Amino acid sequence: MHLLVSGWFWDQLATGSGQYLHGLVAHLPEVAPQHTYTLLLPAVRCPPPDASGLGQPPPAGRASAVPAFWRVVWAATPFDRLSEDLAKLWFEQVAVPQAARRLAAGVVLTPYWGSPARRPCPTAVTVHDLIPLLLPAYRDGLLPRLYTRLVAWTARRAHLVLTDSEASRQDIVRHLGIPADRVRAVPLAVAERFRPVTEPAELARARARYDLPERFVLYLGGFDVRKNVARAMQAFGLATARLPASAQDLCLVVAGRLPAADTPFTPDPRRLATEAGVADRVRFIGWVDEADKPALYTLAQAFLFPSLYEGFGLPAAEAAACGAAVVTSNRSSLPEAAPDAVLVDPEDVDSIAAGLVRALTRSRPTPMRPRTWREVAVETVRAVEAVIGER
Repeated sequence: MHLLVSGWFWDQLATGSGQYLHGLVAHLPEVAPQHTYTLLLPAVRCPPPDASGLGQPPPAGRASAVPAFWRVVWAATPFDRLSEDLAKLWFEQVAVPQAARRLAAGVVLTPYWGSPARRPCPTAVTVHDLIPLLLPAYRDGLLPRLYTRLVAWTARRAHLVLTDSEASRQDIVRHLGIPADRVRAVPLAVAERFRPVTEPAELARARARYDLPERFVLYLGGFDVRKNVARAMQAFGLATARLPASAQDLCLVVAGRLPAADTPFTPDPRRLATEAGVADRVRFIGWVDEADKPALYTLAQAFLFPSLYEGFGLPAAEAAACGAAVVTSNRSSLPEAAPDAVLVDPEDVDSIAAGLVRALTRSRPTPMRPRTWREVAVETVRAVEAVIGER
């Protein structure tokens, strides 16, 4: 089998889709060396080393990380210098099927919600979540709605739909109307660096670098409305009022790049902290390097992640793998991401506060044994093989 993988997110490692793509590319040839693998990259963001870009060594920089077992090809679009959105659409709907036909691919895998409508060979698509379909705030405007309708239609045409959790699988079957036997849940992995940090010097270095307080609850994630940061702030205030006096030095550490503007879609967490009356006990530490995250999870007294909806909930899984006491939502995929977490109703501030108090007053949990990317690759290729075999 010749597997052609769409690599639009190859250079976007800060995104879940980019991390997922890198995890599969790193391990698919290892677990199924009998197949042939080609990665199609967008020329606008991962430039080829020469004008043709076909069959050449990976260029220096971002694409140089492509494992040797992969053939790398590049695709340009008429919109590369004009519009990122139109370039992405052309790449998905024109470049990918053209490359599949030219390279005689046996199957096309699109590792995010954006599979091609034209199918020169069997297609598989990974739909990480249905956020644009289920949450009105994420489909504001005509173009996002049209794009969501397009990729929903192309997902229905795919031979196989992969997703990150059983909760997302059920959403896809219910809301996209795809037969259950064509939708497979393959839970995501957590990178191997996410383990409890035991080296005191490394913990001290992280504490100094981010100016961390001695005792803190950690929030690490985005600031769009589904992340539920407003209720997290309010719940932190309620929880600390219920804790013994000896715990009144507890701070809330908020990690992540702050929104560029305070809008209804991305409310400024600094304003939310002031409105919740906890501004004097909240520290904003900005962007955290990936390499430093395990130390922060290890140092935190609890990890607070009351998101309203997640396709998988990778931060909760990362924190659980580092042995943090995780407080997260009782809905969507989050109970699957961190099975030993304290689960709360994310729309009830009192429930979040009670869960936080429980997490802070019980013994630290045993670190979760996370899945590996090798396991994800094995299950992914088996699902693809089964579909092609049935065909």
